Amino acid sequence: MSAPTLATGALKQRTPVRPARVLLHVFLAGTALAWLAPLLWAVFSALRPYSETSTKGYVSWPDTLSFDNFKNAFEQSDMTHYFGNTLLIAVPAVLITLFLSSMVAFYVSRFDFRLNLALLLVFTAGNLLPQQVIITPLYRLYLLTDLPGITASGKLYDSALGLVLIHVAFQSGFCAFVLSNYMRSLPHELTEAALVDGASVWRLYWQITLPLCKPAMAALATLLSIWIYNDFFWALVLISTGENMPITSALNNLSGQYFTDPNLVAAGALLTAIPTLVVYFALQRQFVSGLTLGANKG
Repeated sequence: MSAPTLATGALKQRTPVRPARVLLHVFLAGTALAWLAPLLWAVFSALRPYSETSTKGYVSWPDTLSFDNFKNAFEQSDMTHYFGNTLLIAVPAVLITLFLSSMVAFYVSRFDFRLNLALLLVFTAGNLLPQQVIITPLYRLYLLTDLPGITASGKLYDSALGLVLIHVAFQSGFCAFVLSNYMRSLPHELTEAALVDGASVWRLYWQITLPLCKPAMAALATLLSIWIYNDFFWALVLISTGENMPITSALNNLSGQYFTDPNLVAAGALLTAIPTLVVYFALQRQFVSGLTLGANKG
């Protein structure tokens, strides 16, 4: 039994390495390095004091490495306050988007009617429209919408509610499209069996279909959290009070009128990226499984 095993092992050791495989690994390593280079350079700059880089240049061997820039960036930009503003916007926006889009996806995927596809196209078409095109009428609409007693400003403009609504409106179409395709892959026998047992439509949606969509929901939750967290365009247009801005605007507090410390800004940018990394690593398994589900189906 040992001779064939040794012969097989020797045969595997003598298998030549194909040049195509070597080139593939070199390409993948180079691509990974190209993607990581800006991040590594930002970390390298954030660990150095500005006085050193202004004297020796950024392409030089460091004399001092410390976390002082991270500490100063966190304190000067008041990141705790802006992190709270971002959570107040991102968490409700993600939950409401997933809830509404899953209801639309359930209706268009589990029920057959004449306008089934047209209804899904209506939700999806909103993602094809550039956001900058509607900024002027949307800005005037927010100014004219009065919400006394609901928002601090008394209007939809300059409020966290306004940002939540605009994110829900623009992200629901994509989520409905993805969830509808995922729900179509679920066996219809589950729905038919539940209907025979007398289950209501709400029970079909909430207790039977939705639990089976957890991988897809987790993948969408990860994407939505990152997209909404990193948004700066809508906050810049629809928020006028600096105290109400999300975390992406906290970096503005690190820029002076006559001088800006690039090392300090790099440290602040790295700090603002930490929550997105936490969300991704927390939902990494569900995110990957949600992307690969159905890949092997015919």
